[in-house]
Amino acid sequence: MTTKEISAKEVKALRDRTGAGIMDCKAALQESGGDMEKAIYILRTKGAAKAAKRAERQAAEGTIGSYLHHNGKVAVLVELNSETDFVAKNPEFQQLARDLAMHIASAAPITVGPNDIPAADVARERAVYEAQVAEDGKPENVRAKIIEGKLQKWFKESSLLEQPFVKDPERTVRELVDAVSAKTGERISVARFVRFQVGGA
Repeated sequence: MTTKEISAKEVKALRDRTGAGIMDCKAALQESGGDMEKAIYILRTKGAAKAAKRAERQAAEGTIGSYLHHNGKVAVLVELNSETDFVAKNPEFQQLARDLAMHIASAAPITVGPNDIPAADVARERAVYEAQVAEDGKPENVRAKIIEGKLQKWFKESSLLEQPFVKDPERTVRELVDAVSAKTGERISVARFVRFQVGGA
């Protein structure tokens, strides 16, 4: 079996989508036989292992990203952390902070990650879904599964890292952050954010 010849254009396309190194992209494309989606999966699997190692390191430097909507009615501040001041001053890191602030203004997440959602909010949503499935007359044996499915969907919609990135819905905010983390070789994390809206939450 011959190895598929991988073009520079394919490598660049994969690099643009994942932020992984050129050699890693080429290796993933060769391993996947040129299948872009499989190559992305391979890189994410390997990237997740690297990210887990980076997660053990402290990200104590960083910047505050800000966004003020043109109508003056929505504003966001977001704290983005890195391990070193060198990366914190990197233009790509600074752009990520601005992009995150703009995304938060548009998508209005509740928390950074699913585990940060307050238990009271989860209980409230669960009660709503329980009432819905009861109203729909769903059989008892499938209700729990339906409720859990609805909750998982709500977690993704409500937490920043799980939301599709507004400027590129093909990837999540988590994938966007991981791509910049891969390029810098440092742990990058969203510490917190606050979203202000005139006349509302």
